[in-house]
Amino acid sequence: MIRAREVRLIDEDKKQLGIMSLSEALALAREKELDLVEVAPQANPPVCRIMDYGKFLYELHKKAQEAKRHQKQVQVKEIKFRPKISIHDYTFKVKHIRRFLEDGHKVKITIMLRGREKYKPEMAYQVIDRVFTDIQDLGQKDGDFKEQPWAVSVLVAPKKTGGKDAKTKNSPRSQETIQSDSQKENTSPEVK
Repeated sequence: MIRAREVRLIDEDKKQLGIMSLSEALALAREKELDLVEVAPQANPPVCRIMDYGKFLYELHKKAQEAKRHQKQVQVKEIKFRPKISIHDYTFKVKHIRRFLEDGHKVKITIMLRGREKYKPEMAYQVIDRVFTDIQDLGQKDGDFKEQPWAVSVLVAPKKTGGKDAKTKNSPRSQETIQSDSQKENTSPEVK
């Protein structure tokens, strides 16, 4: 399967044997009863190694598993609202959305419509707008609104700068703190 005429050869002990023709490299591999494996086809000349091909595939599989294990898994959480939701339920659900966004998860917000509400989807958009104003510091719209006859939904993704770390590092000072600091500066005696 190797198509290059010359290859840079590495033996089974990972010592470089230099650049040689493909036929010489194959002969060396057969002599040692191993396979000639192309490990870097993009190099010029391609790098080949004398090794057991089954062991090579096993190592590749292990590296892929290790990389997959270290990837951050982003889940999509779904929170459902109704257009005529009570204030307590609304704040409870918004608190959950904020927590999910802080944890780095995407959130699907679904507004369920029943009966006559189906003919007034603007009620759903009002709830969505209200949610967006309450979570604007943590999340942003990801994609378009999806309308079904029974619901309106939208996906919210966490902002890149949002989350627990950014909230503690870049937290804005409250107006009270700023006013009390300015009063302290005005009341402090001047040193001459």
